[in-house]
Amino acid sequence: MNDKRETEAASEAAPLSPVGEAAPVVNNRRARAPVRKQANRRKFIRSAVMVGGVLGLAMLGYIPVASARKSRLRPPGALEESDFLSSCIKCGQCVQVCPVAAIKLDDIDQGFGVGVPYIDAREQACDFSCDAVQCILACPTGSLTYTKPPALEIRAGMPLAQAPVLKAKENDPEPTLNLSERIGVARLAHPESCLAVQGKGFSGQARGADFRGHLRYVAVDRWKPVLVRDHPYQRDLCDLCVTECPIRDAIHMKETIAADGSKQYRPEVLEQCVGCGVCEMICPVEPAAIVVDQRQPWSA
Repeated sequence: MNDKRETEAASEAAPLSPVGEAAPVVNNRRARAPVRKQANRRKFIRSAVMVGGVLGLAMLGYIPVASARKSRLRPPGALEESDFLSSCIKCGQCVQVCPVAAIKLDDIDQGFGVGVPYIDAREQACDFSCDAVQCILACPTGSLTYTKPPALEIRAGMPLAQAPVLKAKENDPEPTLNLSERIGVARLAHPESCLAVQGKGFSGQARGADFRGHLRYVAVDRWKPVLVRDHPYQRDLCDLCVTECPIRDAIHMKETIAADGSKQYRPEVLEQCVGCGVCEMICPVEPAAIVVDQRQPWSA
């Protein structure tokens, strides 16, 4: 009896077809994925994104190191590279006190450490216009120092034979720089392009009208460096690397007699070279005939 009533109720609730017959009941609701399956999918996507991000950051740190081609010329008084990189806090104090803006801070794409100070001698060398190596005075951590602590490495050939005499201070009561180690050594890398070796002179702006480098010319201003392009030269024999070197007895023009009796000239770097880079900056040929090998010790 109950089955008959349920059947009649279902027939009355069902819509009728055009011929009066009950139409079949259709379920229009879409089947939903289980909640657990959706949660697992979201978790997988999040994990994949996180792994990709970690790998991306790792590659971001590796790419600049892989692209590095050589070490940097560090400011005067810099510790050995590993000690320098571990102690420098990238504060930029050395940059702020440099009177010729020779010190710059590295970018990540250069592969030498973000914010680490360096010098590009060809663009702007350290000419010691500060007289007292103020970058060392400004360094708060000892990454730049006058004298290394006894526990730190001092490579053979890096200490200077004697305190360097600054040409601009030769008439002062104390003409020396408080600098005990070199930061590199100059080298005649391209003698074939050196004007002195060719027996040629030089006339005009050493690096052209667009060069923005500064140099202290004591005869012009004892304290204020001027643009190199504003100080043209007139030399019968090019000797700019010798005359503009700020350190006395660091480089000279060596004269030799050729087989035919003619005189030949060649810049010769001496042991007092501190690696400041002025010779590289002022060299009027391109690429520079004389360059500074950073971190290299002196060898006779």
